[in-house]
Amino acid sequence: MRALILDDQVLVRAVASGRQKGQTPRWRRVEMRYVDLKAGRHLQVTAYDDTQAHTSNHPAGDAARDAVDDLLDEPFGNWHVDTVTESHQVRVTKKLEAMVHTGPRAAEAAEPDAVSRQHDRAKPRLLPEDDPVLVAVGISDEKGRVKPSRQAKYRQVEEFLRSLAAAVDDAMSSGRLRTPTEADPLRVVDLGCGNAYLTFAAHRYLSAVRGLPVHVVGVDVKEQSFTHNSAVADRLGIAGSMTFVQGDISTAELDEAPDVVLALHACDTATDDALARAVDWDASLVLAAPCCHHDVAAQLRRAPTPPPYALVTRHGILRERFADTLTDALRAGVLRLVGYRVDVIEFVESQHTPRNTLLRATRTGAKPSDSARRELEDLTRTWGVQPKLAELLDARLH
Repeated sequence: MRALILDDQVLVRAVASGRQKGQTPRWRRVEMRYVDLKAGRHLQVTAYDDTQAHTSNHPAGDAARDAVDDLLDEPFGNWHVDTVTESHQVRVTKKLEAMVHTGPRAAEAAEPDAVSRQHDRAKPRLLPEDDPVLVAVGISDEKGRVKPSRQAKYRQVEEFLRSLAAAVDDAMSSGRLRTPTEADPLRVVDLGCGNAYLTFAAHRYLSAVRGLPVHVVGVDVKEQSFTHNSAVADRLGIAGSMTFVQGDISTAELDEAPDVVLALHACDTATDDALARAVDWDASLVLAAPCCHHDVAAQLRRAPTPPPYALVTRHGILRERFADTLTDALRAGVLRLVGYRVDVIEFVESQHTPRNTLLRATRTGAKPSDSARRELEDLTRTWGVQPKLAELLDARLH
């Protein structure tokens, strides 16, 4: 893999992600490709932490070699290396053994001329503006151009899909998420889908862009959402692989338990209902973008503020913002105790939506540590709050 990454004539892209057992790399994910700058060909390294991307360029040769060696020393659990003719995957097992898979690249992607070395290239769109799904849900007009009033929504869709893509890549390469087949497609449910902008986008990306067999179910309590979304699916000709159910998040019945659960901007404790359903289903992957956080905010108003934090809750706006942070920290803590690895990230800039926190949870089945349990207990006791998710999952927590 090292030799392939250092070969600027054949490398298309290399991605490192995940982590080895008991270790954590410096970066959550790293991407590498070669770019042609005025000073010559460089290896461009884009490293992602929990909040942002850091890009650096290293001249081909000794500098690129040193950069690659530094990254190979990091305890990443997965490497994916695309060359002009082949795709290579390496997964590090719990026993620290390397599982290697090599196969040909897709024919349309295997031509050397298709490799872009342009430095200032336009950011590729996962769904182009004229995609029929974007037209059908009203983000783009009939000419395939994003409507001026829908620019923020389009950006939100794009950035959510990037988060979904990274999560699916990591979960599949680590074996946490199964590889679907035509006979047994990937089962995805969106709880509280509303008008289903992101639901339709997720289906389109997973099926048409990634080429994965998939069946997506959207759940919403409103009859109008069920009727509207079902009609859109019919017009797009995808009703066979995308269906909608009218029902409450906490009680809606599905034919089969899903592999992936989405809960995007469900209001207040509806997000907790969605997370609890995902845990009850033992879903492999969960992506939740919480909306308002009234429940914990109300509890903070009733409980005495522990010293020395009175200034944090004295002003209403600061108390509300703190309640948002505390709520999602508690949710992450509860999910850890029921066998999930959780990342809390910002999936789109705040100017596009103020509700831009994403909880990304991958089921590991690992037993919780005593320290993780104490952390959650200490936090709830200090602030005098009881997270709704802990109530819903009480049987699993004890």
